[in-house]
Amino acid sequence: MKNDKNIVVLLPFSDSQKQALESMAPGCRFSYPDRQALTQELIDKAHVILGNVPASRLTGAANLEWMQLNSAGAREYIVSGHFPKGASLTNATGAYGLAISEHMLAMLLMLQKNLHRYHDNQKMALWRSEGPVTAIDGSTTLVIGLGDIGGEFARRMKHLGSYTIGIKRQTGPKPDFLDELHLTSELDELLPRADVVALSLPDTAATRHLLNRDRLSAMKKTAILLNVGRGNSIDTDALCDALANGQLLGAGMDVTDPEPLPPEHRLWKLPNVIITPHVSGGYSLAATRERILAIATDNFARYLDDRALVNLVDFEAGY
Repeated sequence: MKNDKNIVVLLPFSDSQKQALESMAPGCRFSYPDRQALTQELIDKAHVILGNVPASRLTGAANLEWMQLNSAGAREYIVSGHFPKGASLTNATGAYGLAISEHMLAMLLMLQKNLHRYHDNQKMALWRSEGPVTAIDGSTTLVIGLGDIGGEFARRMKHLGSYTIGIKRQTGPKPDFLDELHLTSELDELLPRADVVALSLPDTAATRHLLNRDRLSAMKKTAILLNVGRGNSIDTDALCDALANGQLLGAGMDVTDPEPLPPEHRLWKLPNVIITPHVSGGYSLAATRERILAIATDNFARYLDDRALVNLVDFEAGY
């Protein structure tokens, strides 16, 4: 059991949850600063930080032994060079699958059923059919990125009657929510088969512009593209051209490149795209917050007992 440690807690624990944390480590000192009031002194003295701190503020955190992120993404800490050598970094993978997969499903159904167009018509009191629609049942879904988010989306699509294909970097057993499992090297052969292509990828050198102009042009003209991972997984200029030229039926984007998307960017003006401002995760859904707190609490117990931490970030792999 660890004692005499400085624990800085930035996550939104309730008062009762804070008491439970403190009872786990009665010999430690706990601080619960507001993020705006977080001092550099607190960061520099911390042995444990529960919650995201800008990487640039960790340069002097010589005491840091472990930091628990409230995000799944960790690129800021991997590439900045500011994260202290020897300290452990864990993320919140497993907390976001429910919220983000349902957000993806909502964007998909809006595009398939022309609901975005009907919403625009409603504002103009325009009673008009927007023509043919498509269905999930009988479709083929290609999921690129099979972590918690991609897996939860594939599971929902399969339950709704879609044939599900997954792509991952390394071989492994095929989960029951997939009809087929392939390697990333087979992407070019799989894209033309898909009615729905869903990306939930981290930001790494290997994923940047994974969907470039050639790959977008290889997709079905009736395909819908969804992205909830990182905006730079897709060549934005090529995506705009594909949507404008009818090479794709539509796109649902919770992440963009650049981000935030500038007001003058042409992606805003395309009628067959739904854009949300990177809000599918976060604390918008109460269940997500509770999952993040559960991950942090479990890892805190592991830290105190010198057991292996879960969701340890691999700095070599980039996530």
